[in-house]
Amino acid sequence: MNLNKKLEGKQIRTSVPCRVDFGGTLDISTIYLPMSAQSPVTFNIALDLRTGVTLLPWQKGYVKVSSKGFEPAVFKKDEAPFHHPMGLMFAVAQYFDAGGVHIHIESASPPRSALGGSSAAAVAIVSAFCHLLGKKIDPSHMAWLAHYIEAGVAGVPCGMQDQLAAAFGGVNQWIWKMGKTGPGFRQKKIFECDADIEAFNSHILVAYCGIPHISKDINKQWIDSFLRGETRAVFEKIADLTKEFSLHIKKTNYRQAADLMNRETKLRLEMTPDVLDNTGKILFESAIGCNCGARFTGAGGGGCLWAVGETDAIVILKQKWQDILLTVEGAGILETKIDNKGIIIH
Repeated sequence: MNLNKKLEGKQIRTSVPCRVDFGGTLDISTIYLPMSAQSPVTFNIALDLRTGVTLLPWQKGYVKVSSKGFEPAVFKKDEAPFHHPMGLMFAVAQYFDAGGVHIHIESASPPRSALGGSSAAAVAIVSAFCHLLGKKIDPSHMAWLAHYIEAGVAGVPCGMQDQLAAAFGGVNQWIWKMGKTGPGFRQKKIFECDADIEAFNSHILVAYCGIPHISKDINKQWIDSFLRGETRAVFEKIADLTKEFSLHIKKTNYRQAADLMNRETKLRLEMTPDVLDNTGKILFESAIGCNCGARFTGAGGGGCLWAVGETDAIVILKQKWQDILLTVEGAGILETKIDNKGIIIH
């Protein structure tokens, strides 16, 4: 289906937020289905470092994808390799049988920062094509479609939390379960009103460690150890900590939430010491010293860390983290806030 004529004289633009998280990996069905008796959950926060997608007309029969941090790529509609660095984006275009289109991606988050940017981009692209074709923009459907396309081309088990944060926005606990015909989820909003979300902003901090992030290796270690039966007890502890953390955030008990976060990070470090790089370990110890909690985002191994704590403690930690990151090229505090909106059609 050539879309160049349909796109002439107009632009289709969508955007979605990225996320920080607690209890990642539990969103992968390989993990959460065997743990179903425990009702595992993942907590995440959508951030206003949004990923935007614009659909533009292009040469008939070809698809172009461009994104900051990557070389632009053009392939014939049916010949795009899905193992390409932007293969997921080409796979989404292939799902819609799209040709004659240029998919341009703009992200406010650093590239390969472990903030769920590639999965968020897939949600934005799915939403853009659905809008162009006059289809309903249902957040659940957009998230599931993006997830299954990614799972199909990634070559490794994939989670669902990135897509849900992108589609729905806000601060949520996602409860993983088996639905009637396949894996499912239930959304549990942590805060009932926008004022509570706004107040939560002063209790969090996000830093970029300046190192490109590749999540497959660490995720693979976690999944393989779970499948071998070596770390199931650890993941049960992580599931419990995630539920407790969500509850303390809801009750605004930020000091207790910080302690729970540090316990979860230490469990991950025991399983995979390289989940924090050298800079990440320094930031983590600094957070503990300020009575804050800190953890990696996504599957760690570089990218971002985020922290939680009382407001005065976060102010002190921000200065300490800034001082630490001065010596790391490309690193720094990310000026970001919670985004209560998911998919936006511009």
